[in-house]
Amino acid sequence: MNLSKYIINDIKPLNSSSKISDLQELFSQLTYSHIPIKDDNNVYLGSFSETDVRLFESNKTVDDYKYAIEDFFIRDTTVWLDVLEAFAKKSTNIMPVLNSKNDYLGYYELSDVINVFNESPFFSDPGGILIVEKGINDYSFSEISQIVESNNGKLLGAFISNMDMDLVQITLKVGNIGLNEIIQTFRRYSYNIISGHEEDGYLESLKDRSDYLSKYLSI
Repeated sequence: MNLSKYIINDIKPLNSSSKISDLQELFSQLTYSHIPIKDDNNVYLGSFSETDVRLFESNKTVDDYKYAIEDFFIRDTTVWLDVLEAFAKKSTNIMPVLNSKNDYLGYYELSDVINVFNESPFFSDPGGILIVEKGINDYSFSEISQIVESNNGKLLGAFISNMDMDLVQITLKVGNIGLNEIIQTFRRYSYNIISGHEEDGYLESLKDRSDYLSKYLSI
C-alpha cells in the first residue's frame, strides 16, 4: 500500500534561527503535537513538541533549545503498518517523511494513516472476529489458516494481539462463513477460544445442557 500520496506540505519546517515566539504562535493555530525544524542548509534536524515549546522563553531562538529537538522520522518507502507503529512509539500526530538522501519531503498526519488502516479488508470487509489462544511454542499461522480454510472460511487478516508468558493470543478476521464450525475445529486442535463475535453454538449447547441438568436436579 503506497502512502506517498498522503504526504502533506502545508506546514513548512521552521528554521533553526526562528524565534520561539513564532513557534509558539504556530502551535496556537494548529492541532499538531510537533513541528519539524530544519537548519540554515535546509537539513531536517527533528521536531519540537508543543509541550516543550510552551515552556520555552519566547524571546529566544530555536537554536537556544536544540537539545530539546526530538529526532524522529520515517522514509517515503516505509510500509504503512510501520508508519502506524512509529506514530504510536513517538506519541505524535505528525510524522516527518525523508527520502533515501535525507531530503525532507513533508509529513504524514495520523488521521490519514488511520483512515488507510480502516479501509483495509481486515476492517472494511464483512466477517467475524475470533480470538484464539494456544501455547507460544504450539501454534502456527499455517495451521490457523488451514483450520479456517478447511471450513470454507476466508482469512481476511490475523495478528498476535497478546503474548503472556507461555501463551499467545491471535486475533482473526474471518469472512464468507459463520464462526461456529471454525470454533469447533480450533477446539479440536487444542486452541482456547477467548472471544468469538458470533453465536458460539458449542457454548450455547453447554449452557442448554447445564440449564436442563439444573432443572432436573431441582425436581
